[in-house]
Amino acid sequence: MRYNLDEIETFLTVMELGTVTSAAARLNLSKSVISKRISDFEGRVGAALFRRNAGRITPTEAATRLAERLRPALSELVAAAESAARGMDGSTPLSGSLAIAAPMSFGTLYLAPILARFAKAHPGLDFRIDFDDRVRDLPREGFDLGIRIGEARDGALMARKLCDDRQFIVASPDYLARSGTPATAADLAQHQTIGYTHVSDARLWQFRQGGRAVSSWAGGRLALNNGEAICEMAIAGLGLAVLPGFIVSPALADGRLQQVLPDLETRALPIMAVWPPVTPIPTKLRALIDHLAAELAGGGLWQ
Repeated sequence: MRYNLDEIETFLTVMELGTVTSAAARLNLSKSVISKRISDFEGRVGAALFRRNAGRITPTEAATRLAERLRPALSELVAAAESAARGMDGSTPLSGSLAIAAPMSFGTLYLAPILARFAKAHPGLDFRIDFDDRVRDLPREGFDLGIRIGEARDGALMARKLCDDRQFIVASPDYLARSGTPATAADLAQHQTIGYTHVSDARLWQFRQGGRAVSSWAGGRLALNNGEAICEMAIAGLGLAVLPGFIVSPALADGRLQQVLPDLETRALPIMAVWPPVTPIPTKLRALIDHLAAELAGGGLWQ
C-alpha cells in the first residue's frame, strides 16, 4: 500500500486544529479538497478516522493512535530531506527568530551555555528564551520550542527525546545522623520529606525493586516549586528529597548530600524537546533541535 504525504499532512492538520474549515484555511485549500483527502486516507488506512455528525467531525480512537505515530515519523522524514539539502548547500546562514521555553533549574544550570554556543554559531538568529517551571502552552504563547523534563503528555506536540536523567533519593549527612537512614521504602513514611508542588502526586513516592513496584507516602512540612530550592533545603538537613541528577549531582559529588536506598530503582526522566507541529519544520528549528541532541547525547554533562 502506498501512502500519500499530502493526505497524511491533511490528516494531522485536521487532528491539530479540530475542524475541516481551520485545516482548509491553514493549508490554503478548499474544504472539499480537505474532506476528499481525509476520505481517501481512511480508505488507504482501512479504518474510520473521524465520526461525522451535523457538519462536525470527531477523531476516533484509531485516529488518535495513528496521529501519535505519524507526527514524529513525518517530522523525521522532513528533517532528513532538509538535512540533505543543508549538506548540499551549507553556506546559507540561518536567520529569523526562535522563542524557547524551558524549566528554570535545567535552563539556568545547563541549557543556557548550550544555547549560547548555538547563538554564537548563528549570528543571524534572534532569540527569546523563557525559563519557567510552569508548563507553557507553546502555540498560544508563541514559542517555537519547549524543553520538558518527563514524558511528553501533550499529544498535539511533536517530540524528540534528547537524553534520560536518573533521579536520586537524597538527604544530608546531618539529617541522617539525627533521624537515621531508612533501610526500606516503607521507612520513608517515618521521615520528613521535601515535596515538589508541580507534580500532582508529589507526596506519593514510587519506585521499583526487584522488578516489583513499591511506593511510600512521603510526608513533610516543606513543598516547593523549584528543584534547586528543594536541593538547598535537603542540604540544610530539613528532610529527604527525590531529585534529578542534573540538579543533585554536584552535591552528591562533594558530600553535601548522600544517596539513600540506592537499591530502589527510581524513575528515569526523559529530557524532551517539544514543538508545535509544522510542516515542513523550519531549518532553523531543526538545526536547534539537532544541536541540543548532540550536546546532550549520553545524558548531559552532569552524568
